[in-house]
Amino acid sequence: MIIKCIAVDDEPLALDIIKDYISQVPFLKLMKTFNDGISVLEYLASNNVDLIFLDIEMGGLSGTQLLKTLQKKPKVIMTTAYRNYAVDAFDLDVTDYLLKPFSFERFLKAVEKSCNSLKEEQSDHTQSGGADKNYFFVKSGYKILKVNFDDILYIEGLSEYIIIKTKTVNIITLQSFKNIEKTLPETGFVRIHKSYLVSLSKIDSVEGQNVIIGSKELPIGNKYKKRFFDIISLKEKK
Repeated sequence: MIIKCIAVDDEPLALDIIKDYISQVPFLKLMKTFNDGISVLEYLASNNVDLIFLDIEMGGLSGTQLLKTLQKKPKVIMTTAYRNYAVDAFDLDVTDYLLKPFSFERFLKAVEKSCNSLKEEQSDHTQSGGADKNYFFVKSGYKILKVNFDDILYIEGLSEYIIIKTKTVNIITLQSFKNIEKTLPETGFVRIHKSYLVSLSKIDSVEGQNVIIGSKELPIGNKYKKRFFDIISLKEKK
């Protein structure tokens, strides 16, 4: 199993140490290094990685702020010189927390922990149908319904429920956006608003701050618009 990773730290010496440690682990593939959080967001908008080595205190966007902006998080190993961030880090569901200066042995332990977690997820994915699976099931009322990914136009959030909109039917199910995002393929769907997630292939046009799907106009929220326009390879007009 090859784990694609990136390293983020605004201290060149710390970044060099992480790069050296990564080079000693055969199954780690370092894709890129960064010294600021904004560049990481831009990279992740169009690239997938399995693991991030992430410093917390950086100029501009901090490590914790960066994590809070990500819709789909890779595994994350925090690296910091400060103990007091541990609670915040684990609240953000990081895999491990390395206190600088850390040894190669401690680094390797964190990496193995991430690797085991990724293997478990991969196994679950394979058992549930793997990459060839093009549908999922949801409970709606007293029924369990099969939903084909290709049939979905968009998904709307409604309090504790979501509505899956297709060309022929609206399916209401008790589920969170977080859960449905984990169910959908990594590519093909994007969150555009706190209440809307759309199928990219079903978008007819983008007009101003709205996505048009059929006769429906869906607003693009400020929190999501940069990532959305990055994904469709357009620069937002100011």
